[in-house]
Amino acid sequence: MAKKQEPGRIREENSQLILSVAEQAFVKHGYKGTSMQAIADAAKLPKANLHYYFGSKSALYSAVLAGIVQRWDAVVDDVDRDADPAEVLERYICAKVDLTIESPAASKIFAMEIIQGAPYVMDHMKTSLREWFREKTDIFQSWIDQGKMADVDPEHLMFMIWSTTQHYADFDTQILTLTNKQEYEPQDVEKIKTFLCRMILAGCGLTSSRS
Repeated sequence: MAKKQEPGRIREENSQLILSVAEQAFVKHGYKGTSMQAIADAAKLPKANLHYYFGSKSALYSAVLAGIVQRWDAVVDDVDRDADPAEVLERYICAKVDLTIESPAASKIFAMEIIQGAPYVMDHMKTSLREWFREKTDIFQSWIDQGKMADVDPEHLMFMIWSTTQHYADFDTQILTLTNKQEYEPQDVEKIKTFLCRMILAGCGLTSSRS
């Protein structure tokens, strides 16, 4: 006889399914154009389940955005002042490229949210994200102070990494059309990683292992 799944596991699986389906729906139709019923239908779950797990559409949308930021930030959560800046920056750039190309909807949703004035993530930006940003840029500055990397602006370095990596998701239609491709192929992803790592690290007075 098949073993019954534990309630906690079922809840987690349903939550992740709803978030995944909602991410695709929000990027395709926008917040206003997406209904809880449409998400429920796509997830093949009763609409009541969505309200049980997330309460409302705004709560679900906020959870989608929070999950996106968490995935991006987790890449360098364990970085400290004693780390090798070249290794950290290269790992961060490559991971961000992978995340944005594997989940372009995530990057596009976040971009649209920011363009619209960040109505659903403003509180997070003013608290947790601002704290995370200050912590990481302070580490960048400590590397500069230690002579480990060139004297660049730590905040704009972070902005550059975000903008260049997410560009390949946010503007994929433009990039793929101009390069006459239907989708990014593995060699394209590696080329993007190598180019960004070499350019950004060179600007920091560092050498990429991908050189």
